[in-house]
Amino acid sequence: MAKESIKAREIKRKKLCSKYEKKRNELKKSRDYDALQKLPKNSCTVRLRNRCKLTGRSRGYMRKFGVSRISFRNLVNFGLIPGVKKSSW
Repeated sequence: MAKESIKAREIKRKKLCSKYEKKRNELKKSRDYDALQKLPKNSCTVRLRNRCKLTGRSRGYMRKFGVSRISFRNLVNFGLIPGVKKSSW
């Protein structure tokens, strides 16, 4: 489990990104890099990190399902994700 402070920081970054998205795009088009640098660092989309919805784990994230590989495996084993099953040969 990720620490609650790290999860909260990630949520704060997402809010800042959505708040400044339009302004950042306008400044990029006009090539006003001085004004772009004066915006908050965390408003840049590059600083976002995909995290598991259940555990907050950042590594092994499966974008299609929104969870980490470990959580995904547990959900599949219990049959909670429709259309996916453990392969065997």
